[in-house]
Amino acid sequence: MPSSSSLSQSNSTSTVASPPPAASDDGAAAERRLREAEDRLREAIEDLQRRQRRAKMLHPPCDHADESCVANAIGNLCQSFLLSYGVRVGIGILLRAFKLARRKSYSQLLDLKQLVSEKDLIVREEACRVGLLFGGFTGSYHALRCLLRKCRKKETPFNAILAGSVAGLSILALDDCNRRRTLALYLLARLAQCAYNSAKSKNKFHLWGSSWRHGDSLLFALSCAQVMYAFVMRPESLPKSYQDFIQKTGPVAQPVYKAVRDCCRGSPVDIASLSSYLSTVKGADFPPLQEFPSVIPCSIIHPGTKSCLAHNAYATSATFRKTFPLYFSLTFVPFVVLRLQKFMDAPIKTSWHAVIGAVRSTAFLSSFVGIFQGVICLHRKAVTQDHKLVYWLAGGLAALSVLLEKKGRRGELGLYVLPRAGESLWYILVNRRVLPDIKNAEVALFCACMGGMMYYLEHEPDTMSPFLRSLIRRFLASRISNPPPPRNPSYNYLQTLDAIKKPKLQNQEPEAQSSEKYNLESIPGL
Repeated sequence: MPSSSSLSQSNSTSTVASPPPAASDDGAAAERRLREAEDRLREAIEDLQRRQRRAKMLHPPCDHADESCVANAIGNLCQSFLLSYGVRVGIGILLRAFKLARRKSYSQLLDLKQLVSEKDLIVREEACRVGLLFGGFTGSYHALRCLLRKCRKKETPFNAILAGSVAGLSILALDDCNRRRTLALYLLARLAQCAYNSAKSKNKFHLWGSSWRHGDSLLFALSCAQVMYAFVMRPESLPKSYQDFIQKTGPVAQPVYKAVRDCCRGSPVDIASLSSYLSTVKGADFPPLQEFPSVIPCSIIHPGTKSCLAHNAYATSATFRKTFPLYFSLTFVPFVVLRLQKFMDAPIKTSWHAVIGAVRSTAFLSSFVGIFQGVICLHRKAVTQDHKLVYWLAGGLAALSVLLEKKGRRGELGLYVLPRAGESLWYILVNRRVLPDIKNAEVALFCACMGGMMYYLEHEPDTMSPFLRSLIRRFLASRISNPPPPRNPSYNYLQTLDAIKKPKLQNQEPEAQSSEKYNLESIPGL
């Protein structure tokens, strides 16, 4: 056993070895006072910068410290132009490749004359117009932001609104007023979404039922009901390209839709054109045609098939075969162009996701066509009198196929179809002289909506959908918020203070790692 003298000696040694508590408290207090002094110095420097800027009337710094405002605007213009041009051309080339593959002309897929010839691939003018739209907006927006900073000497939300509104004149790059109106109404729907989300987050406004789980599907159903009603009863209220898309996707011929429209309106049916079409259908078996029928029977709607169930099944499968190349192109090409690095890292995974997304979207559209035709045939079996509201209800019920899509895609589809329904309603109201027909009204609407969208993008980005927010930021191709402070001596001193405040342990770890990395004795075999 150790003696008492040895225990007392060890206790005295440990007491001498441990630092006194008062010394550690004094060190912590000194460090705290040093940090407080640094904070006060930082605040003083920032206040001095503000006073100097106010005294010299300097404008807020731009977010491109390494290049001039003109170079930044031109660079963003070129980048956005090439990006949008590449997306449009890539979609056209991929659709052309699917067309050649459908003809079983596999050898022509390797022939550039057949694949990208101007005779068969007419996308150059359209791609240039799309590039000028996006590139012109991006370049002019950045130039106007810099100009407003220098002229107004301050950075306010008004700068973003005014710059976005004036840059919206790039919509004039599109020569088709129908396409301009469609884009303007699409942005109006997006702007309304941002405004509602902003008001809801601030507890200023809240719609009853907005928290429903399938509220996005309800919006899509109401929009599709209006669109399909307009397609059958008022096709002139829809853009020609949209009419052609619905007509080619569905299995019913145009003369039949015209006969249905005349029947619902009580007008005489054009028997000559309807008979001319039915004579070209192989195996058609239909009753005698009447000039004023009460309803167009199923034997005329699908004359080549006697069974309604078989006709709907064939329409669904045919729609899947026709639209899969389109959806795959719209899914694959933008993903590759806009996220090239991600595609290069995992090309197989990216392609697989594109195929899965295209299959789901194609299944949704195919089911839409089958349900729409099924509702029309079911109406013929139950009722002997036709009515125009049948096609409104058929469009709404067919829209339930959107449940096959992902939850995030349903809202996007609803906001995509909503402008089409609004465009149709706009045309009908103007035609009935309820609204005035103002020339280039879609340009003014587009400019106003872009001003609002840029405000929400910079100051309330959480109100925008993630897809739209990332898409706009990708095309703007530059940081548009939180600009860095000016690079002056006081700024460098602030950066030095931040570096000093880091723990010493973080500074020692890289040294240890670097010494271990370059220590030849630590490498096995040396």
